[in-house]
Amino acid sequence: MTDIKNKSFTVLGAGRSGIAVAKLLKKNGAEVFLSDGSNIEKLKYLDITSLKEAGIEVETGGHSEKVFKSDIIIKSPGISPGSEIILKAERLNMKIYSEIEAAFWFCKGKVIAITGTNGKTTTTILTGEIFKNAGFDTRVCGNVGLAFSEIVSEVKEDTIVILEASSYQLNDIEKFRPRVAVLLNITPDHLDWHGGHDNYLRSKLEILKNQDETDIAVINYDDDILRAATKNIRSAKSYFSISENLSDDIHDAACFIRGNKIIYTDKQKNTEEEIMEAGEINIRGNHNLYNSLASVISARAFEIKKEVIKETLKKFKGVEHRIEFVKEIRGIKFFNDSKATNIDSLTVALESFDGNLILILGGRETGNDYTRIDEQVSKKVKEIIAIGETKEKITRHFSSYKKVTVAETMDEAVSIAAKNGNKGDIVLLSPACKSFDMFDSFEHRGTEFKKSVNKLN
Repeated sequence: MTDIKNKSFTVLGAGRSGIAVAKLLKKNGAEVFLSDGSNIEKLKYLDITSLKEAGIEVETGGHSEKVFKSDIIIKSPGISPGSEIILKAERLNMKIYSEIEAAFWFCKGKVIAITGTNGKTTTTILTGEIFKNAGFDTRVCGNVGLAFSEIVSEVKEDTIVILEASSYQLNDIEKFRPRVAVLLNITPDHLDWHGGHDNYLRSKLEILKNQDETDIAVINYDDDILRAATKNIRSAKSYFSISENLSDDIHDAACFIRGNKIIYTDKQKNTEEEIMEAGEINIRGNHNLYNSLASVISARAFEIKKEVIKETLKKFKGVEHRIEFVKEIRGIKFFNDSKATNIDSLTVALESFDGNLILILGGRETGNDYTRIDEQVSKKVKEIIAIGETKEKITRHFSSYKKVTVAETMDEAVSIAAKNGNKGDIVLLSPACKSFDMFDSFEHRGTEFKKSVNKLN
């Protein structure tokens, strides 16, 4: 729907993507009203003067009835589908779309969209690096960095858009159709927002709904739920796996591990090639092996040479706040995994180390089941330092078999870890919780951790 002249839009949410899509719509001839329920002091991206100069009306501190006077609503990913404002809009039969849907209306290039419970950011940035190194005009956007609406006006026919797409955004698409759709994994997350696991899975699978046989779905073969849920899709299926030899004909293309080598096969071309040794990948852990295999498929779909892929994977240092090496002090290594906001992400982090861990754990959570990590904690963790709202729950659960120390601040947690650690130990901030009890975001939490580490002598 690129003909939006004389149509009226309400944009709900004045965050980065909301402001960007409001400006994009206005630039293309629409009437735009921007509404946010928060007070203006909390809206760090909001410049009311520039928006008004652009002809965009803005309200903050609540949603007025004017919200419902528009033809179409573009909603922030943070607004739940069960919220009263959305339910009322639905009762009024208003069209409701996400920011990525609206941005896609104006996209001239090809989109590689990446989703999944864990690994989206790493895979998005890594894929972007491969395409840039191969000489493609590349834009990386979505949940990572710039909003889709911020960059889409720069996109030409030969541009490749690498888009990190959350279930929140995919929940409200209609025409959005990526040339390549990557489904990394599916585990329980954001269930309160979606209203259950089935709805969460359905939102993720929306990424495929407009694809046909000329498009590519890149699917984690080792994820039983995803494999079953995508059995009858129209897209050309490309599987990746770290545990199965996918050299048979169950797919259109595949990337897998055989004899510690990364193998890529293309059934259409009847070819098989060795990309590199799996051990040559710079970023550690099985989760990053999965991310890398998915990136290989996306790259080979665009005929990027294996030499470019190999060199990028050998040099790529990973993503800030995701098992990020910070510093070594007196033989103790400090790692920042602040992006681990759930048990599954913590599990991935624990799997990435052999042992001798001092784990900084805690924050704001909604029903974490810590029994799921008991075996790993028992084997690999020397001590837990509990922080945040959930520190008492953590203490109750783990103190029967593991030393648990409570810290009130990040400085205190890092100081205790450094004091109690010995040469060869690893201090790992991997909270398995949201950050909003003590920090503005997981980025803020990770940055404060790094500041605390850098204060140590």
